[in-house]
Amino acid sequence: MKGLSLIFLFVSGILYSAVAQNKNIPPIDKSGMDMSYYPVNYPILKIQDKAKDPPIMRVIYSRPQKNGRDVFGGLVEYGQIWRVGANEATEIEFFRDVTIGKTRVKKGRYTLYAIPQPDNWTLIVNRDTDTWGAFKYDQKKDVARIDIKPEKNVDPAEAFSMYFEPRTGGANLYIHWDNIRTALPISF
Repeated sequence: MKGLSLIFLFVSGILYSAVAQNKNIPPIDKSGMDMSYYPVNYPILKIQDKAKDPPIMRVIYSRPQKNGRDVFGGLVEYGQIWRVGANEATEIEFFRDVTIGKTRVKKGRYTLYAIPQPDNWTLIVNRDTDTWGAFKYDQKKDVARIDIKPEKNVDPAEAFSMYFEPRTGGANLYIHWDNIRTALPISF
């Protein structure tokens, strides 16, 4: 019986220690982070030895959910700077020089912002990184700005999503949430 009590105490100590160590783990965020690459699925292609060239770009963003809310014109206010997603500001990284609109953007990491309007969005590439939200947005750090027409999408997206699709001379970075989809054309 004494041996059984010692085993119980030992196991209890291990379990208590494990629980105590996990108390600093933050809870799962409701707007989890995601990442998209161009070429699409680059990390998978790389481990399968199918990647022909190095990646050109990637975007790291948080995925808010619609949850029955009015998104554009409600949660995301028209005419206001938006971090393009939730939580930390969305980051876009170019692994080589690219062109956005008529502006040449050097390879590197940037933050992606938008100023949405019902009929026009201004997408902004800004050199300030590692920031939360759009609270510290500084227009003097803009690297590129481009105006884009949003499209009404008949297939609404519950979860905010960003993804690349190839096009002649480059790729489009699609931003899709609720019933709106817009494309940032990137040439390389």
